[in-house]
Amino acid sequence: MLDDFFWRAILAGLGIAAVAGPLGCFVVWRRMAYFGDTMAHSALLGVALSTAFSVEPMIGVFAIAVAVSAALLLLQRQRSLSTDALLGLLSHSTLAVGLVIVAFMTSVRIDLMGLLFGDILSVSRLDLAFLYGGGALVLAVLAFVWRPLLAATVNEELAEAEGQRPERTRIVFMLLMALVIAIAMKIVGILLITALLIVPAATARRFAATPETMALVAALLGMVAAGGGLAGSLAFDTPSGPSIVVVALILFLASFLPAAFGRDRDRRFAREVPR
Repeated sequence: MLDDFFWRAILAGLGIAAVAGPLGCFVVWRRMAYFGDTMAHSALLGVALSTAFSVEPMIGVFAIAVAVSAALLLLQRQRSLSTDALLGLLSHSTLAVGLVIVAFMTSVRIDLMGLLFGDILSVSRLDLAFLYGGGALVLAVLAFVWRPLLAATVNEELAEAEGQRPERTRIVFMLLMALVIAIAMKIVGILLITALLIVPAATARRFAATPETMALVAALLGMVAAGGGLAGSLAFDTPSGPSIVVVALILFLASFLPAAFGRDRDRRFAREVPR
């Protein structure tokens, strides 16, 4: 019989997949994969500062992710560097500063492997409460801004002309990304959360004809990856977080098998959702 910790791990994996799937669709549509990496890398700085000031790590990670998002928006207005250059600067700088701060805290033990790759098997009931509470909030806000965010993704200028304020919806999206990374940090780790955002959404794109269908399919594929990864981890004694991402990758590769169906679906999908 499976132990309680394994059931908690399954519930945690299903919960984060349900949130990461729809949010990851916008990451794919808006070509923001590198932004996801930047937010994830900044999480280490959030953990380091929260440890130094005795603050809950989730709060520290969220605060730093918000600060990085605000810094990106301000630097983009200067128009002196391209967005990818700014993201590279912020990503590697926050990661490096976080590692340096950790090195100075010789009296405090920080599990860097757990932070980087997650420890889903150690999820507690309190962690599940935070996960499902925060996940419900993210999905509720995402449902509220879905239409204006989708319109801004398709054509930002047209959305602004229609009075939908794309700048505000982009800020809301960045805040949602920060919250998801904060609550997912312990589950799959700060280096793997971006993969869980992108891979199921990229797979779902091959089988969905509308944005809403793609969001649903991405969530379902993420859940399958979470369950399959944990089962594989239990059977083969492999790390749980990476195992989840490996199963998500297998699903993505398997989506290319029905080549003729995939090409036809891609042509349909290209006309109905943002590229």
